Amino acid sequence: MNLILIGPQGSGKGTQAELIGKKFSLPTLSVGQLYRQQIRELTKIGKKAQAYVLAGKLVPDKITEGLLRQELNKKRYKKGVIFDGFPRNSEQNRFLEKLLEIDYVILIHISHKEILKRLGGRYVCDCGQTYNINSEKSERPKHKLFCDKCGHKLKQRPDDNPKAIRQRLKIYEQNTMPLFKHFKKQGKLITISGEQNVNQVFKATLLALRHKGTKV
Repeated sequence: MNLILIGPQGSGKGTQAELIGKKFSLPTLSVGQLYRQQIRELTKIGKKAQAYVLAGKLVPDKITEGLLRQELNKKRYKKGVIFDGFPRNSEQNRFLEKLLEIDYVILIHISHKEILKRLGGRYVCDCGQTYNINSEKSERPKHKLFCDKCGHKLKQRPDDNPKAIRQRLKIYEQNTMPLFKHFKKQGKLITISGEQNVNQVFKATLLALRHKGTKV
């Protein structure tokens, strides 16, 4: 089964992708996480991507497509995959549809006010863990601003400042939202309210998939 989880930044799609992945024994694929790894390792792609990320802009599609094609060739994706936040525009979607068949697209919707609140409290660790000090207890670190997994100090992403957040929201509205009609026309779009706790969003998603005929 191939799924797409889509929604604005701060909607919790990454968390839900991990939960659904465990439920169905499917790997998750976050293009953002792939790029952050490239940036940490100071690769050529990472250096190019960093300038766009700091400006709150999307990395050019040609760079993204090459990175994604390389990743999807790995054996771990042969039985299916859950895309976390990809595609983000029509061109990326056309590229993805040439690679594989998508079963369902899960849209997690939240308001702009909630986005600004959540991202203002989001902290990340170099090991890949993400926390939110403004969210429910399960998403907060046990020791303030230190990672539960590795103990390293947490930090905010450079693109989580208010100016970059608003710029990314503008790009999302212009480029990603038009995809909703396309997915709805295909009968693949499932819309879930993200303004619930993590468990409620997860249960609502499983219920919607069950109604679509998926064995849950």
